[in-house]
Amino acid sequence: MNRYVKIALFVATCLAVGFVSGLATREGVTTWYSTVEKPSFNPPNWVFAPVWTLLYVMMGVAAGRVWGRSEAQPSEVRRALWFFWIQLALNALWSVLFFVLWNPLLALAELVLLWLMIYETLHKFRTLDRVAGWLLVPYLAWVSFAGVLNASIWWLNR
Repeated sequence: MNRYVKIALFVATCLAVGFVSGLATREGVTTWYSTVEKPSFNPPNWVFAPVWTLLYVMMGVAAGRVWGRSEAQPSEVRRALWFFWIQLALNALWSVLFFVLWNPLLALAELVLLWLMIYETLHKFRTLDRVAGWLLVPYLAWVSFAGVLNASIWWLNR
């Protein structure tokens, strides 16, 4: 399979996960989330969709690039993609915990695990393809910001 097809498959997969997460988020944003106290640095709701879309595309490109190295380094690629799948599942789970179950504390605890998995994925990707590693840096930064935001929302509404 050609490199660009691998990238396209991962981008499509990441965007599909983002779409499903968005469906889980949508009702919570218009009901529960609109009623909770938020910190002054909370971005407007319209910011989240374009940021997440860009991050999912970058994640997909990174994973596709790493998958492209599977013939040269099969076991390392398998290990790196295993971490990628774990963090992607945790990414989707966060939306459920926060917006469906309305549980900022549980979502925050899960987000710490997500952050660690993203960090490990970034490290493993970087050893296989430097560009793939760099493509995950904005994702790690955004999840770091999301962690501070999540913690602030929990603190303000406990």
